[in-house]
Amino acid sequence: MNLTKTKAVKRLASSVLFAVLLGSAPVATAQDANSGYQRPPEAIAAIIEAPSTPAVSISANGEWMLLLESPGYPSIEEVSAPESRLAGMRINPATNGPSRGNYYNGLKLKKVSNAEEFEIKGLPQNAQLSNITWSPDQKYIAFTHTKANGIELWTADLSTRQAKKLTEAVINDAYSGRPFEWLSDSKTLLVKFVDEKRGQMPQATHVPSGPTIQENIGKAKPSRTYQDLLKNRYDEQLFDYYMQTQLKLVSIDGKQEPVGKPGIVKSIDASPDGQYLLVQTIQKPYSYLVPHYYFPYKVEVWNRSGQVVKELAQLPLAEDIPIAFDAVAKGPRSYNWRPDKPATLYWAEAQDGGDANKEVAVRDHVYMLDAPFNGKPTQLAATKYRYRGVMWGEGLAIVSERWWKTRTERNTLVDPAKPAAKATVLIERSYEDNYNDPGSPVFTRNKYGRNVLLTDKKKQNIYMISEGGSPEGNRPFVSEFNLKSKKADILWRSEAPYYERPVDIIDLNSKKIITRRESENDPPNYFVRDLKSKKLTQVTKFPHPAPQLEGVQKQMLQYKREDGVNLTAMLYLPKGYKKEDGPLPMLLWAYPREFKNAAAAGQVKSSPYEFTRISWGSPLFWVTQGYAVLDRTDIPIVGEGDAQPNDTYVQQLVSSAKAAIDEVVKMGVADPKRVAVGGHSYGAFMTGNLLAHSDLFAAGIARSGAYNRTLTPFGFQQEERSYWEAPEVYFQMSPFSFANKVNEPILLIHGEADNNSGTFPVQSERFYNALKGHGATTRLVFLPAESHGYRAKESVLHMLWEMDQWLDKYVKNRQVQ
Repeated sequence: MNLTKTKAVKRLASSVLFAVLLGSAPVATAQDANSGYQRPPEAIAAIIEAPSTPAVSISANGEWMLLLESPGYPSIEEVSAPESRLAGMRINPATNGPSRGNYYNGLKLKKVSNAEEFEIKGLPQNAQLSNITWSPDQKYIAFTHTKANGIELWTADLSTRQAKKLTEAVINDAYSGRPFEWLSDSKTLLVKFVDEKRGQMPQATHVPSGPTIQENIGKAKPSRTYQDLLKNRYDEQLFDYYMQTQLKLVSIDGKQEPVGKPGIVKSIDASPDGQYLLVQTIQKPYSYLVPHYYFPYKVEVWNRSGQVVKELAQLPLAEDIPIAFDAVAKGPRSYNWRPDKPATLYWAEAQDGGDANKEVAVRDHVYMLDAPFNGKPTQLAATKYRYRGVMWGEGLAIVSERWWKTRTERNTLVDPAKPAAKATVLIERSYEDNYNDPGSPVFTRNKYGRNVLLTDKKKQNIYMISEGGSPEGNRPFVSEFNLKSKKADILWRSEAPYYERPVDIIDLNSKKIITRRESENDPPNYFVRDLKSKKLTQVTKFPHPAPQLEGVQKQMLQYKREDGVNLTAMLYLPKGYKKEDGPLPMLLWAYPREFKNAAAAGQVKSSPYEFTRISWGSPLFWVTQGYAVLDRTDIPIVGEGDAQPNDTYVQQLVSSAKAAIDEVVKMGVADPKRVAVGGHSYGAFMTGNLLAHSDLFAAGIARSGAYNRTLTPFGFQQEERSYWEAPEVYFQMSPFSFANKVNEPILLIHGEADNNSGTFPVQSERFYNALKGHGATTRLVFLPAESHGYRAKESVLHMLWEMDQWLDKYVKNRQVQ
């Protein structure tokens, strides 16, 4: 590899390095003359301000389709509203719900068979709808409506197409997960309410009651880097206040019945027959080191009146889970109801103490227990790899397991009536291998309204939907998979020039499926495809969401890295551009990914026939400004056998980027002197490294990245070694370590309220200071109130303005000496 920069500087002693990298210096910010939020060119702004295409939810029987209308980007006023950041969650104190929720402002109902569309009457004014859920019998939907002072529960009757309010604004939606669930009778919902006896919100005091103390007595308790953790006693009091929940049964006519005592409810799940409730409640002590999902919790079975029928487990605080990707907490976990039985529980228990670094023959046991839960559990399965769940059919089960170190997944067929009988391995494969991915099973609803595997009448075949990876690009398919022969018969597969993905099987007998179909020029829409008659019927007619991109030229490139690894990227060129017009300035956008297999890393992972879609974080805006854009650029980091991908991260990074640039330069469409690189999150980390270790680019744009890996010392991304196990890797991979080597202009953008693990805003602040201290051309932009992804319209428009200004000055109009 021919690099024009020194790849490394002399490594500092670890103790000195750690002190320097963690040291803090005040930020001297030179304020830009352009104050306030700015607006990008109109061709870019118009895409952001265009109406959103509705989201779609299809009933399980394939009869109805809900069109979920979105209001578009929220205002900065909404995004910057007060919030409490507690134990890894962000809560709106005014509503007792999530502070950064996604809402719909309209619902429409569409008949799939004839595409007839209906309004749902009686929806709340200024609607902010979420948690939209079909009833088991598909005759109702339930949803929440968020008001200024709380959250209401609503339902809509599909026969009358009439919505009505079931509760006042007293729903507790603070904890993760849906705040209600339907019971199997489709007439009753189990709902989380704010505990009306919780009292007044705790008030902060400026006078401390004492120091905040944490202690560890000689036991290793490593943990990854988390955001928004509890910090003190006051945070604990707020956590108790928001999370305190009273469960109630609410009928569709509005009658309410309290269930059990109030508590901090982690999850609720009614048994398929509706007679029992699986309830998990958070217990103390809380932790200042890990998020809420590692807090102690109790697992119980209640009856419908809230009496405890069975205490299943008391799980302790999980601060000591080993740092490994298949590590889990000790003890039982993942309690669920069998969907094909009235009231049968199943769960897993680690046999290796939860430590993925131990060598054992069996990783997990999977158990079952029938109501009334006073018998001895029955072992359903023993897994070779880490248990991932069970896919249930009527009287059959497929146990799923995975192992990260080898990228292996396995699906095993088990007879739950004869669990001692030999299990059959149906599929064992590398999950990195897209070309041989059989897909995911299709489910249907049973008499309890629960999802079970769709099978033929003899239960010999299941049905699968796959992305259909292939060397010419993804070609989704639906197949019939025989459980005895383990062979798949493809019933239908997408054909060029379309990218068409099966969504669901409407009718197995008539062979009708619903698909989502698109092409380079046709926006995604939903169709009914009759596999017998080959008739295709369009259901939705969504228009082009961004007419500014019509006519943009698109091409899937395939090329090789110098070590022989196959690479792909999507090249976009402006409308009407011809090679005779000369090479263009180019923006290369990427997100590196780790692989254990070079052949899998080189597989094509997209389709040339996908519609050109765009979102707030996309680089495609600049194709409207006369740039070539190279998107989804492959940057694989491969470590085969005993080698770790990150041991040669920098070399592979630069080699991949060089191969991409060489390809477009060879085509004559990009000017090698005017190429910018950019990325978000791990793509920002990539950007910093490429500018530090090569002279391939004119400038860079790095959004919401982490640049100093010693600030994530117990692992990051797919790296599970700690800083103390691989200090050289952490040093070499940190662009902060090589800030003195960055001599191209770099724009840093970060959300001030970033909640992503490891990408603290201080990462950009410290990197900016290091760059500035060495005389780099750099600019640091903090977006107020924004998280890891940016939401407010003002923030998104300003981000795009910053990027456009940077590219215009340092790339398009670069002064080449």
